[in-house]
Amino acid sequence: MHTISPSALAAVTAWFEENFRTRGEMGASVSIWQHGIEKLSLAQGYCDRNRTRLWDSDTLVPVFSSTKAPAAVCCLLALEEAGLPLDCAVAEVWPEFVGGGKGEMSFAHLLSHTAGLCALDERVPIFNFEAVVEALEHQRPLWEPGTRQGYHARTFGFLMDEIVRRITGVDSLGEYFREMIGSQLGLDFWIGLPSAQWERVSPVYPGKISIAQGDQSFLKAFNSASTLTHRTFTSPFGLNAISEYNHSDMWSAGYASMGGVGSARGLGKFYAMLAQGGRWNGNEIVSPQILRQLSHTLSQEEDSVLLTPIAFAAGVMQDPLNLDPESGGGKLRQHYGPSLTAFGHPGAGGSLAFADPENGISLAYVMNQMEVGALPGQKVLGMIERLYQ
Repeated sequence: MHTISPSALAAVTAWFEENFRTRGEMGASVSIWQHGIEKLSLAQGYCDRNRTRLWDSDTLVPVFSSTKAPAAVCCLLALEEAGLPLDCAVAEVWPEFVGGGKGEMSFAHLLSHTAGLCALDERVPIFNFEAVVEALEHQRPLWEPGTRQGYHARTFGFLMDEIVRRITGVDSLGEYFREMIGSQLGLDFWIGLPSAQWERVSPVYPGKISIAQGDQSFLKAFNSASTLTHRTFTSPFGLNAISEYNHSDMWSAGYASMGGVGSARGLGKFYAMLAQGGRWNGNEIVSPQILRQLSHTLSQEEDSVLLTPIAFAAGVMQDPLNLDPESGGGKLRQHYGPSLTAFGHPGAGGSLAFADPENGISLAYVMNQMEVGALPGQKVLGMIERLYQ
């Protein structure tokens, strides 16, 4: 068991503060928990480039794909409620999904990003939920499910949302998240932000610099219209300008792939619950079975969309392992700390949150000055490294 030491927290704090001096940070927060207790909460900077509004620990901000893990947990809760295993066919709860030869596609294929539904052939707007769902029903997989892995950057949320709606009868995944998790934990995190919270949101600003070494192949593919990477990040179409994420209609829409809005403490507390066995204040929020699904790797490959090795458990990312038998194994990188059972998810521009159940640790980092790249960079990775020193 790794115990977070005072010296580690001091080192994290020093790195966080240096981000503002030399790494271009504008406004940011980090929240670190162990065994259900917040050990460190840092917030600094400004919500705007003109420095007219201070950033604090209660500031909310769009977190892009960091939304995917809470969305995946909602799907797993719904499947458990219905008594459905991950290898069950999606069509069991969504009969229209069989279009395009998808009758045998399983929930595991969707949650592991191996379904081949990352890009749509039909051009539909992201703002029209029903049209996107119908396009997914018609879509023929881009590869045989389970034979390749390709990050479902946008379609993932629509798939999770429709499954939750079909099983539970709720109006949206965001409503289900609030009922099952958000309200019970009192989380400052929403998938579909109520208007009463709008004034707390910081705008986000697009980045100009790549934050992750090795991102060049991804960035080249992202900017080339003919590539699978570009198609994936532009279908369904819309919401392609960062400025569009600074409007209340985006915050309130509840896009389950990239529409979450919250604070570092809100995300950190969500993962803190997962890191201590899915329990909070003596109540079971998430079952041991779901925690096993979140820690068990379903797929690890050179991802066809992100163009780097990625490991997925059930809807969450893990650090990929070095599978070369002559290398001695271990992780290829440590975005989620050293534990092999840790899991989490990054968001565009650099946000990151994860749970380390082995050590009872969670961390969440959010910011408003984005940088270019699909994976987190040194602003947060330096803190994770120091947390486990």
